[in-house]
This record gives sequence, C-alpha cells and structure tokens, in this order.
Amino acid sequence: MSVMRDRAKEHFPMVLLTLLSIVQALALELLWSHVRETGYLFEPTLVAIVSGIQIAATFLGLVLIWVVYASTAMRFRWVPVTSDSVYPFLIGLIEFMLVESLGPGGTGKWLILMALTFGMMVLVSHKAMQRARQDDDNATFFDQFKPATLRDFVPHIAIVGGLALVGIYLLVSDDRGMVELLAVLMTAGILVWQFFVAGHFWRQAVGD
Repeated sequence: MSVMRDRAKEHFPMVLLTLLSIVQALALELLWSHVRETGYLFEPTLVAIVSGIQIAATFLGLVLIWVVYASTAMRFRWVPVTSDSVYPFLIGLIEFMLVESLGPGGTGKWLILMALTFGMMVLVSHKAMQRARQDDDNATFFDQFKPATLRDFVPHIAIVGGLALVGIYLLVSDDRGMVELLAVLMTAGILVWQFFVAGHFWRQAVGD
C-alpha cells in the first residue's frame, strides 16, 4: 500500500497541473475572443473603462488560480483523493461563466461569479492544506503554524460576502456608472492583494 501512496504523491502534482493548464488555456482563449469581439473597449466612455477593468481583473483571477495551484503543488505533497481531480473542472466551469458574463449589464452577475471563484479557491486550498498537514513530508513547514480556525477565514468570508452583496445589488437595481466602476476597481485591488499574499506564503515555505 505504501508503494501506491508514494506513486500517487509523486505523480499527482504533474497530473493536476497538466489538467489545470488545459482548463486555463481554454478560459484564456475564451477571454481573448471576447476582447477581440468587443469594439467599444477603445471608445472614451465609462462603459469602456468599466469593461476594460473587468477584463483585466478576470485575467488576474485566471493567473491567480494558476499561481495558487502551482505553488501548492510544488511546495507540498499529499495523498490525493477523488475531489482533487474534480475541483479543476468545477473551477474551469466557473471561469467560463465568468468570461461569458463580461460586458455592459453583466457586472452584477460577474461579481457574484467572482465571489464564487474566490470562495472556491479558498475551499480548495484549505482542503489541500489539511491533507498536506497530515503527511510527514510537510512537517517542517506545518510545525511552525497551528491549524487554521474559523477566525483565520474572516477576511475571506468578508470578501466573498462583499462581492456577492454588491453583485446582487447591481442585479436588482438600475444603479450603474460609478457604482460599477468602484465595484470592479475593488475587485481588481483584492486580486492584486492576493498576489502579494501568495508571494508571502511562498517565501515562508521555501525559507526565503
């Protein structure tokens, strides 16, 4: 049995990243197709500004998903379960819907899907960390930290809840313009902040 466990731990990161790279490539192709078909992006209007920031934030979100997955797979080893192979498909499905929601009038739906994407990534990362903590190969890192509690997820819950609430507000109201602009700017800022968080955890893991 230990041979099978070792084989699964050894090959799973490569399988996971290969699967995710295919899903990400399809999502990026869909995003690029949207950019090419959106002529109003280059017009000096508020709609063009909001849509441009949306597209940039969507791109940041796709890259961030890859960064989180790749850094986790490179830093830790764990015995995979079936859900580890299913999550990339679910995330990919949300990504496709996220890209499809881009454009005027779709900001509310886009924010809700962005909240769902963020929440899904937090769940996936937490589950991976739980299994990695149980493996002695990762003891050097996890011995430095206590297991996460609900308090540790308060910022993430606030972000997911905030994005979802603003998205629902935009869906049920006719308020557009500056509210949409501030919402997409806030989302882009959160994603940039997450890159710094990912970089911090990477440096902790490699001892830099």
